[in-house]
Amino acid sequence: MQVSSLNEVKIYSLSCGKSLPEWLSDRKKRALQKKDVDVRRRIELIQDFEMPTVCTTLKVSKDGQYILATGTYKPRVRCYDTYQLSLKFERCLDSEVVTFEILSDDYSKIVFLHNDRYIEFHSQQGFYYKTRIPKFGRDFSYHYPSCDLYFVGASSEIYRLNLEQGRYLNPLQTDAAENNVCDINPVHGLFATGTIEGRVECWDPRIRNRVGLLDCALSSVTADSEINSLPTISALKFNGALTMAVGTSTGQGKIFTSLEPEHDINDVCLYPDSGMLLTANETPKMGIYYIPVLGPAPRWCSFLDNLTEELEENPESTVYDDYKFVTKKDLENLGLTHLIGSPFLRAYMHGFFMDIRLYHKVKLMVNPFAYEEYRKDKIRQKIEETRAQRVQLKKLPKVNKELALKLIEEEEEKQKSTWKKKVKSLPNILTDDRFKVMFENPDFQVDEESEEFRLLNPLVSKISEKRKKKLRLLEQQEHHEQEEQEEPEGKPSDAESSESSDDEKDWVEEVRKQHRLLHQEEKLKRQEQFKEDQQTVLKPQFYEIKAGEEFRSFKDSATKQKLMNKTLEDRLKLEAKNGTLNVSDTTVGSKQLTFTLKRSDQQKKQQEAEKLHRQERKKLRRPAGHLKSRHRRGRPFH
Repeated sequence: MQVSSLNEVKIYSLSCGKSLPEWLSDRKKRALQKKDVDVRRRIELIQDFEMPTVCTTLKVSKDGQYILATGTYKPRVRCYDTYQLSLKFERCLDSEVVTFEILSDDYSKIVFLHNDRYIEFHSQQGFYYKTRIPKFGRDFSYHYPSCDLYFVGASSEIYRLNLEQGRYLNPLQTDAAENNVCDINPVHGLFATGTIEGRVECWDPRIRNRVGLLDCALSSVTADSEINSLPTISALKFNGALTMAVGTSTGQGKIFTSLEPEHDINDVCLYPDSGMLLTANETPKMGIYYIPVLGPAPRWCSFLDNLTEELEENPESTVYDDYKFVTKKDLENLGLTHLIGSPFLRAYMHGFFMDIRLYHKVKLMVNPFAYEEYRKDKIRQKIEETRAQRVQLKKLPKVNKELALKLIEEEEEKQKSTWKKKVKSLPNILTDDRFKVMFENPDFQVDEESEEFRLLNPLVSKISEKRKKKLRLLEQQEHHEQEEQEEPEGKPSDAESSESSDDEKDWVEEVRKQHRLLHQEEKLKRQEQFKEDQQTVLKPQFYEIKAGEEFRSFKDSATKQKLMNKTLEDRLKLEAKNGTLNVSDTTVGSKQLTFTLKRSDQQKKQQEAEKLHRQERKKLRRPAGHLKSRHRRGRPFH
């Protein structure tokens, strides 16, 4: 969508951009939309709103739903439905159309005036009837109260055709040699015609007599106006009961705004009660323009109001890559004032547009040292950029300088990141009074030789080396600040890239070196521990066994541990072999396991002692029993 402005009146062109052919496939259209920016940004308000070659006239129906257009080649009429935003029908004609009129509220009754003097009537179904007028016609109007058609053209007479009776009536005789345009006031029915002499004649259809004469050509010419011929009336339109607008062939009158399309305009149609203009051009594509000052957008394209409001809120400057905008003063400096009015300069607002190639050539001829000045400016800009890359002086504290430099670098990185995205700002330790003592008291100095620091050394050693370099540079700058102010600094890109690659190699070597040192230290510690173990003398240690416990050799514990490492199946087999396990089948077909607890040596000794004790008591009991038996038998005891 192209935007232009004249007299502070903005005009939005809705038909600018490339038009795609009908035979192009949808796939190719989508591909073109992806590649071509102009095709992607174009607005196709009504589909296929164009003619094969040229469009001649445009009209809008009274209900505002249909837009009818005539054109060539071949001669045809096309009807577009605004509710569907597409073509409704198309009819081919026998000859080209000069103008036409829609008699009904929709497209059901249309009258065409052809360039071969024929008048053609169309109904909703198509062609209905045609007749002929005596002279070539240029314009006509329809008088609704009397059903009369008034035709004007290459004649002094105004022809009347009554549609109710179906016959011609007596013509009206004017004082003009020829009549160009005509119109009928919709309020009181006054008929007006514009002549080639620059006059407007007004007729009353009720009495068929002229009631007024206006000499517009004489009143439009003033002492300041420059004209080459007599102005003729080229446009005529009533607005209400007492107002009438008249247009002349020389363009006399006050300009509200103007349109400058690439091709000539054949006809202009204003959409009713809106700010939309439709133009018929000497090109296949018909023009659609929207002027918000004239009125709102039509109901079927009301989104245009929101679109134009967004464009007004976010204005974009128009840039012409192939043209250079120059003022009149610039032309005087270049010596090109004699080109004003020629095709090389195009007037625009308070200056002119000229070809950028011509501008560069003329400027080089006028000022041959312009390139040297441009080159010096570029060199100066490069030097300023390199100076900006120099290490800036920073006031570092006496204690923990490296830590302070690290915090400053982190703060700079945070500031850079805040330009890209919003980051919540955190307090800086350097500016916080709670941590001020850490940078003043030497007791808080970070010990780089401590074990904690050395554990982190493989990761931060290279960074600390860079900070040390920066510290050395800062110290050098403090001593030579005044001497190095005027000297340009900076390194070429190759040196920076080689330095960065060398830094990476050094960092890898440093990490490997730290790992080797750590391994060596661990190895030395193990060797020292081993020597200490060898030097120590092993002394016998005595242990006391509690009462009731039995000492078992280490062999029994090893045997028990070995037995526990075996599987369950192996342990079961071993127990069955020793007799502690008995497996038998039951009557119902299942298995029965019987375990015999294994007695310890102490239990065995105790059982053997008990067994001996029982045997001794049995021996002692035998004589007493023998004597008792003998006493029972009555034998004396001696």
